Amino acid sequence: MKPIWVIDDDQSIRWVLEKALTREQLPVCTFSNMREALDALEVEEPQVMVSDIRMPGGTTQNAGLELLQQVRRDHPSVPVIIMTAYSDLESAVAAFQGGAFEYLPKPFDITKAVDLIRRAVSESQREEAVAIETSTAAPEILGQASAMQDVFRAIGRLSQSNVTVLITGESGTGKELVARALHRHSPRRDAPFIALNTAAIPRDLLESELFGHERGAFTGAQTLRRGRFEQAENGTLFLDEIGDMPAELQTRLLRVLSDGTFYRVGGVSPIRANVRVIAATHQNLEERVKQGLFREDLFHRLNVIRLRLPSLRERREDIPLLAQHFLKVSARQLQVESKRLSMEALQALMTLPLPGNVRQLENLCHWLTVMAPGQVIEVKDLPPEVRDILGAAPASAESLPAPIEANGFAAAAPTVASAPAAVAPDVEDWVRSLEREAARLLAARSPEVMEQLTRKFEAAVIRTALHFTHGRRIEAAQKLGIGRNTITRKVQDLGLEASDSEI
Repeated sequence: MKPIWVIDDDQSIRWVLEKALTREQLPVCTFSNMREALDALEVEEPQVMVSDIRMPGGTTQNAGLELLQQVRRDHPSVPVIIMTAYSDLESAVAAFQGGAFEYLPKPFDITKAVDLIRRAVSESQREEAVAIETSTAAPEILGQASAMQDVFRAIGRLSQSNVTVLITGESGTGKELVARALHRHSPRRDAPFIALNTAAIPRDLLESELFGHERGAFTGAQTLRRGRFEQAENGTLFLDEIGDMPAELQTRLLRVLSDGTFYRVGGVSPIRANVRVIAATHQNLEERVKQGLFREDLFHRLNVIRLRLPSLRERREDIPLLAQHFLKVSARQLQVESKRLSMEALQALMTLPLPGNVRQLENLCHWLTVMAPGQVIEVKDLPPEVRDILGAAPASAESLPAPIEANGFAAAAPTVASAPAAVAPDVEDWVRSLEREAARLLAARSPEVMEQLTRKFEAAVIRTALHFTHGRRIEAAQKLGIGRNTITRKVQDLGLEASDSEI
């Protein structure tokens, strides 16, 4: 952990905080003025900065405010706690609105001061963990299935837009990852991304969490607090599980989306919000509107652009890629050698229902990294509850996975995974069907029988190959043993454009 910096020209304040933090086994460095702190910032960065407002070293009396501005500009991930005397309350509020994590009025209770610093440390470490996870993910979101490619295309099209987005999909499909990607590729990328799960906050605290509160607004509100809208200024606010938002807060959120202003709890002055809102839910909002549980006007405000994330059951061909990635991530976190799935174990995973989607698969891979005895994971190494599911529900023809031919796994025995029709028990049935169709056309004196049958045959084979590869023409051509230009020409000649899902 990096040290906590205390900047104050009052030696007694520095001494008290240094002793208290050292007693709590928190590393600390102290500075007597702004210039010393700025010189140190050129070579290292603190975990948290605690700075007085009034001290020497700046161009004005409030050197702490100047220091805050420079830290927010050059080191935006460092939380800054501003210390001030009660007489400097206006300056503290100004600093707070300018980006300070919190302010600490003097004289302060040392226990409360340490608790506040610990909270800032936790926030800083959480942001670091997110940054590390983001930087090590190679790419941001994994998926080769055509449904995920549609999501990637949508993110690309929205990259220069500030429009409100509604992300829908089952739990565990990666809605927050998509929201972060939308932010990261938007013009607001350098401003904060603030995420809030509206279902995880108690109903009576959610309003303050969203909009903040003034000092004295309610019992226990001893200081002014900025809400998530202010924290996300110029950036993106991600509201997860928006379908669970209480009715009274739906009204307040509608107001912000409509005119861009809001009030803190207990406040009388409107605050303008320059924030892009991305909302997400696993629920059917249209149905909740019909039931009177969600405001229709708010639904239309949120539903400007909708992105639906497919369940993992709709993109089973991505399971090998995802499993391999999660096993590597788990191994890296535990500093062990990465394990791999045997073909039988992988095929078994691809038949599971996985109601928890990608999150469930990730947790399963973490479990396997810790609990599987060998480097190659076999079916017998899977968790007991998974083996129970596999034993109780043998794979049907519809749930069998497609052959695996990439991502470090050997090819499986050929199994038809997503062919539109069941395989006939007699492999020669299709030949007899073809003979009967030829006889019918010949008896009817139909012209160009060979041409008709050839077109039908080619259309059926190409349509099935495209269905099998989810519309990817190059892959379909490779599987059929024909050229890319050939399949493109035949798709056009046979009128298959309408059924071809490739974009």
